[in-house]
Amino acid sequence: MNKIVLASQSPRRKELMALLEHDFIVAKSDVEEIFDHHLEVHDMAMDLALQKAKDVAKDYENSLVLGFDTIVVYQEYVLGKPKDDQDAKEMLKLLSGNKHQVITGVAIIHNSQKEIFYATTDVVFRDIDDDEIDTYIRFKEHLDKAGAYAIQGKAAKFVKEISGDFYNVMGLPVSMLYQALKKYEK
Repeated sequence: MNKIVLASQSPRRKELMALLEHDFIVAKSDVEEIFDHHLEVHDMAMDLALQKAKDVAKDYENSLVLGFDTIVVYQEYVLGKPKDDQDAKEMLKLLSGNKHQVITGVAIIHNSQKEIFYATTDVVFRDIDDDEIDTYIRFKEHLDKAGAYAIQGKAAKFVKEISGDFYNVMGLPVSMLYQALKKYEK
C-alpha cells in the first residue's frame, strides 16, 4: 500500500487509525474550519474533509492522504467546536433529551484521484440537568470537540441510545474507511 498520511492531529483519530493496522504518518492541516451553510450538512463535512486533505496532499506526492471533518447536527443547527465554555453549555442543553446526528466527512486523495464519502450516526442523549453540564464542562473534555462532547469520555453517561458506527462519533468511521482503503492495497 502507498504511504498513508493522516491529515489530522486529533489524538482520537490517530488511535482509531491504529485499529486499521496500516502504517501512517500524521501531518497537520492549516485549513480553517468554516462551514459553507449553502451546502447540505453531509456536504459541509465532506467539503471540509476535502479541504484538509488537499492542504496536506500538496506536500505528499504519491501518498494516500486522508482528511476528516466531524460535525454534530441537531434539527437545523450545525454544531461545530464550541468557542468557549458558555457555547459548550448551550450546545449540551440543545442535545439534552434529544436525538442528534454525528456526520464525519472523509476524503482520500491519491495523486489526482479523489474519493469522498461520509458516515452518519444517530445519538440520543438522556435529559441532562444544568449541574451535570457544569460539572462536565469543568473537566474540559468539550474543548475542540464537535457538539461539545467526547462520547469516549465522561459524556458517555449522557448517551441513552446510539444507532450507527460508534467510532464515527469519535471522528473516524473505522469500518467504512477500512473498506475504502482496500482499493489501494497492492
